[in-house]
Amino acid sequence: MISHKNTTKVVGVVMVICVSLCILAMIFSQKVVEVFGSSTVAMQYESVLFDTDEPIQIAIQMEEDEWEDMLDKATAEEYYACDVVINGHEICNVGIRPKGNTSLSAIAMDSETDRFSLKLEFDHYVEGQTCFGLDKLILNNNYADATNMKEAVVYDMYQYLGVDASLYHYAKISVNGEYWGVYLALEAVEESFLLRNYGTEDGALYKPDSMDMGGSFKENEFGDKEFSGRDGERKTKEKGFPDVDEKEAEGKGFSDEDKEERPEGKGFPDRSEMAEADVKEFRGENRPGQGNGEFEGGPPGPGGGFGMGGNGADLNYSDDDLDSYSAIWEGEVTDTEKQARRRVVTALKNISEGTDLEKYMDVDNLLKYMAVHTFSVNMDSLSGNMAHNYYLYEHDGMLNILPWDYNLSFGGMNAGPDNGALEVVNDAIDSPFQMTKFFDALLEDEDYLARYHAYLEQLTKEYVLGGRFEEVLQRIRGQIDVLVETDPTALYSYEEYEAGVEMLCQTVMLRAESIQGQLEGTIPSTDEGQRMDSKNLVDASAIDLTVMGVFDMAGGGHGSYGHKSD
Repeated sequence: MISHKNTTKVVGVVMVICVSLCILAMIFSQKVVEVFGSSTVAMQYESVLFDTDEPIQIAIQMEEDEWEDMLDKATAEEYYACDVVINGHEICNVGIRPKGNTSLSAIAMDSETDRFSLKLEFDHYVEGQTCFGLDKLILNNNYADATNMKEAVVYDMYQYLGVDASLYHYAKISVNGEYWGVYLALEAVEESFLLRNYGTEDGALYKPDSMDMGGSFKENEFGDKEFSGRDGERKTKEKGFPDVDEKEAEGKGFSDEDKEERPEGKGFPDRSEMAEADVKEFRGENRPGQGNGEFEGGPPGPGGGFGMGGNGADLNYSDDDLDSYSAIWEGEVTDTEKQARRRVVTALKNISEGTDLEKYMDVDNLLKYMAVHTFSVNMDSLSGNMAHNYYLYEHDGMLNILPWDYNLSFGGMNAGPDNGALEVVNDAIDSPFQMTKFFDALLEDEDYLARYHAYLEQLTKEYVLGGRFEEVLQRIRGQIDVLVETDPTALYSYEEYEAGVEMLCQTVMLRAESIQGQLEGTIPSTDEGQRMDSKNLVDASAIDLTVMGVFDMAGGGHGSYGHKSD
């Protein structure tokens, strides 16, 4: 029989062992976070906001004159204070502002609408304040997208492959008690995003941009150039675009951080001052092997932009001088030091040389990113000529690309008088990026190329032909059909929406058919190959890209229905 004294000793030993095991488990768990850094933190907002059957209900409350003032001065991207109720949860003193580049400038110049995309920053005025753990929420207006769902479909593809990408859902927005419209709600790529995906807020996050079409208007940028605001009023600096000092004097201007958000010397080009050739160049119509024009022997690739990929935004290594990558540093989202910037340049250099790729790139995530990006034919990005609409994340010297902005996917940059559907449907999978050599190292490696092709095949055979795509479309329609039909600020009519969705469905199916043919070798998988041999290209004569929405540099990324609300 064991004595009471011995029993006590045994219990003590067991307790010591248990405590030791708990400590070891905690240490091991932390090491897992440090080493793997993936999906380590479950955030409450994942289920509360983004994993629900019903759209997010967002009620914005703010002084009416403040709301009107914000819309009138939208291009300044100035934060205003508001209260919001999200799915019954009230959050006070939230920062709100219009956002965007192309869409922001286009809507500002359009006298028929004031449907701006919006950003809700829960911690702008109250440090540490969140919405169920989310620090910032993006509300996209679905500009130039009659389907209201191109962006949602792309983000769903990313989720399907397990890419580090923003969560998405639809939101029914009201302003001061009145229905404003249905928007696409996206998890902002900032601190809470990093915590959810990597288990840490450490690392350097950038949003490089070679051409910045939005931002505050400064006299040295535009001089007396005019941009129209709401009601068709011509806006100048004296008429509605106060400088930073004036806004700060009003008590609702830029913070020091906000002043750095937009680099100077950049802005949306005035269409009236652009030559016809320049406009064609923007769409890629004048570039050999690109655009929407006629071709001999095979199609050119989809259109691009002005060729503004310099200063590091194209992720091409040039030299070791940090100043050569100013477009990256100007897009800083999280505070970084010179040491972090040097790690980025070191990584770019080694990637360009094809050395130690696993050390300097999140290879698997990048291969998945390439697959979805290639499938969706998004020219308003690294795939085109503008080198923007992505995030660059650096952690311990390893680089990752995070996706952003897909309202112009599936040929949205090509929709025009020449349509460009044949080029979009058959866009070559093995030459997907026009400007950057960043991904070349992956495509040149046989094993990585095979994995990239495998992810493309997964999208075609499983996602599209396997039924997931149809399920997503039906789910979204069940959520937003009624909201779109009754949307008071809609950029497209309900009839245009229905036609756009049908055209999107046809385009995706044909795109999957072409990709499968390229994977099997019956269709050339490079731009050059398609120019030499176009006989087996998938017929896209039934596709009219304009039905899904039109990107118009002069504003008006909407159909006959777009209008200004009173």
